[in-house]
Amino acid sequence: MSPVASPPAPPAARDDALGRLLGEVAISIRSQRRLRPTTAETVALGADGLSLVYVIAGHIDLPAGAGLPDALTAGDALLATGARALTAFVPAGSAALVSHLNLADSAAHLADLLPDVGWIRGFAQLEPAAAALAQHLGVEETACTREGDLVICRMMATTLLQSVIRAWSSMGCAPQGWPSRSRDPFLDRVADAIADDPGREWTVEQMASASALSRSVFTERFRRAFGVSPAQYVAEVRMRAARALLVDGRGVSEVSRELGYSSDEGFSRAFRRHTGLTPSAWRAHRLPAHA
Repeated sequence: MSPVASPPAPPAARDDALGRLLGEVAISIRSQRRLRPTTAETVALGADGLSLVYVIAGHIDLPAGAGLPDALTAGDALLATGARALTAFVPAGSAALVSHLNLADSAAHLADLLPDVGWIRGFAQLEPAAAALAQHLGVEETACTREGDLVICRMMATTLLQSVIRAWSSMGCAPQGWPSRSRDPFLDRVADAIADDPGREWTVEQMASASALSRSVFTERFRRAFGVSPAQYVAEVRMRAARALLVDGRGVSEVSRELGYSSDEGFSRAFRRHTGLTPSAWRAHRLPAHA
């Protein structure tokens, strides 16, 4: 469905959608440096994941002809999602936080909702608490030595990323209807209901009823908006929820029951179809990255 065909969501609905998106943000840190170069330094951004830059002092230069401002100054921020290669130049005497992040598996779907490159002038005025936080970040995860450092660093980086996304949205940079994936308030109602209760035994009739559309109209509009059938979408949401619960240390049987599967074996088969691994094997593979 063309975005023009649906009316803009009311402010309250947009706020709810943004709050849901921010609540789903989960990351790991690939590297995080606070740069204060004595000679100009070139930094590659947006390669193999998210890159976040906060200008602490002075300015950073951006490449000409890339549809970006020539420079960002102290208090500005930039987010690159890896959709295109990008470099930034940090002159001698300037200072910047450069974070290279990965979205967690449970949040990978958010990449499609974020801008290829977004920048926020005056971020420090819009989000003063997050800007103050940014000035104290800049330790690589591999260099963290105090007990709990990895968790604290990740929480702080998550807060900074959430604040950058919120500021980008509040500046009016987001497209109409953002952060809706469907740009259809009737379908968004269904997507929200599924996210709130992924363990429910969702039928097409129930989803159509929640959308206030007929079954045939709902199914056609849903597939066009999301690129999958309603049943496939429910399965994807369940698997995202399953991965998040497993990372949180929940047992396979507990996750299976919470997500509405009739047996652990049925849940394991569904999980393996989606990830290529059993729940236990997937968790054993992923836990070191989230420790």
